[in-house]
Amino acid sequence: MMTPILNDPLLQIVLFLLTVLMVVCVKIRKLTLFAALTATILGFLVALASGLKGISMLTTFFVLSVLATSHKKAEKLKIQSAEGEKTSRDTSQVLANGGVAGLTAILCLLNPENSSYYLLMMAASLSSALADTLSSELGTLYGSRFFNVLSLKREAKGLDGVISFEGTLIGALGAGIIALIYAGFGQAAIIIAIAGILGNLTDSLLGAMLERKKLIGNNGVNFLNTLFAAIAGLLLYLIFPISV
Repeated sequence: MMTPILNDPLLQIVLFLLTVLMVVCVKIRKLTLFAALTATILGFLVALASGLKGISMLTTFFVLSVLATSHKKAEKLKIQSAEGEKTSRDTSQVLANGGVAGLTAILCLLNPENSSYYLLMMAASLSSALADTLSSELGTLYGSRFFNVLSLKREAKGLDGVISFEGTLIGALGAGIIALIYAGFGQAAIIIAIAGILGNLTDSLLGAMLERKKLIGNNGVNFLNTLFAAIAGLLLYLIFPISV
């Protein structure tokens, strides 16, 4: 399952472009220097474990996340003023979203005979990460009715644990994009998409139950939702075994 970097010219080019992208992101203040270094290391780990497919998922997540975060940013900052001071993503944010993918990559390298399980978990974690980012960044803008995921009562948009139908749908689309990159229209894509949607729902539940009460921060919520998605993807595969 591993693709040796030294023997794959195409992968070498992709990793070089990823490194250039990280440099550009530092220059335009999308990432701090250490965040860019962390993202580059994660990229290399994912590439070693899963080759072009893995790096494609990671790059897709990163690019779409940056675009979604930048889209109508001034309008969103009026809603989420507490986040308005930070212009660059830091290392903790990178690890919160991509840390589980990095861990599954390491497990894949250490235990290659079970790599298919770890790669499925990697895809599920990135599916959840993208679903969460798109639903929160774009749902805030395009949602029409916002409600608490626990009480189902209407609440102001931008609060932890508050979702909209439109944001949830956008998140599901994000989960589906990662699923398609990993498995095309195969059966595994269904498992990955479902795991991503469940992870995104978990993010909202944790936001309503814990983050709103200041028991956990946003980075912790993001890490836990990607971890949950990875585990959910594995459990779904074990319950409904398919070709991965």
